[in-house]
Amino acid sequence: MLSERVGKIKPSPTFAMDTKAKAMKAEGIDIVNFGVGEPDFDTPDHIKEAAIKAIRDGFTKYTAVGGIDPLKDAIIEKLKKDNGLDYTREQIIVSCGAKHSLYNIAQACYGPGDEVLIPSPYWVSYPDQVLLNDAVPVFVKTEEKDGFALRPEALEAKITKKTKALILNSPSNPTGGIYDRKTLQAVAEIAVKHNILVVADEIYEKLVYDGHEHVSIGTLGKEIKELSIAVNGFSKSYAMTGWRMGYAAGPKDIVKAMTNIQSQSTASPASMVQKAAIAALTGPQDSVGMMRDEFDRRRKFLVQGLNSIDGISCFTPAGAFYAFPNVSALYGKKAGSRPINNSRDFALYLLEEANIALVHGEVFGDDNYIRISYATSMETIDKAIKRLREAVARLA
Repeated sequence: MLSERVGKIKPSPTFAMDTKAKAMKAEGIDIVNFGVGEPDFDTPDHIKEAAIKAIRDGFTKYTAVGGIDPLKDAIIEKLKKDNGLDYTREQIIVSCGAKHSLYNIAQACYGPGDEVLIPSPYWVSYPDQVLLNDAVPVFVKTEEKDGFALRPEALEAKITKKTKALILNSPSNPTGGIYDRKTLQAVAEIAVKHNILVVADEIYEKLVYDGHEHVSIGTLGKEIKELSIAVNGFSKSYAMTGWRMGYAAGPKDIVKAMTNIQSQSTASPASMVQKAAIAALTGPQDSVGMMRDEFDRRRKFLVQGLNSIDGISCFTPAGAFYAFPNVSALYGKKAGSRPINNSRDFALYLLEEANIALVHGEVFGDDNYIRISYATSMETIDKAIKRLREAVARLA
């Protein structure tokens, strides 16, 4: 009774690990959860109050499918001020989270046989969204020595007559890598040369460190802007994961198609959440800076701790709130009779024997690594480093 496409995909492994960790915690086990990418901060009060006011004012009905005009205007102003991008209302769509925006793009733009380029390591939903639309994910390997950014020659080598799009995530989940302006310019030139759509997932744009600059690829010229779609949302910058609110900005024809698709799926996003989103964009931004500074503090502490453990080496992430340590030096070892031959073995060992939940790198496209989310307290990170050190010391 099930469709063929269902067999092409799997449940999100990040949520699967989080669910297992929470089940163990419910049993009374002291779990350190590094699995899910969710800020541990609360949504700022002025955003909450805007939603409460909307409910009390009766703003609880359907809205326009692609979002209300005041929110579109706030997004337009944000994109102009923060990103140097100029769009009109017809070029904006508001959806139920950035993931929903990405799926709408996939529905509107990918078809049978289309090839979609995905730099690897990658966020787990990218290939599955491609597969759900009968297109073909094509992975382009990136290297730690390059900051996990695409080499232009590696990108060019993967392009064929079937290439339709490139998904670009900067800052990156899972690596924390960032594309600098020079690399983005090279990518933009290749995209224009081959007429490839660039889907720019910028959900972590506010979380950059060490003086790095977030650059939107659409600012690098008229031609690349016409070929790019900027995707963003409120989950990471404003600690609004459960509110489910995201948006995309791009060419009018694509946005119109996305809106038509959305009209037949979710229709409009939640009305009161749209009011909250306006408050997020137009209200005080001090909470964003506070969260970024705290994530930066945790980042430094975590990376230093990871690099102090024999057999683990960790690239210093320049953005987002993930560390992506290389643990391949531990492969071939055992914990008693338990072999550690890959990232999955190591992740399960840590969960079951050290009560640390994280995600194995295989699901992100690189089995040499594991992903750790430092969107948790310093106390939790300190506890986890100690447990991790002890767990690694037991391997022989």
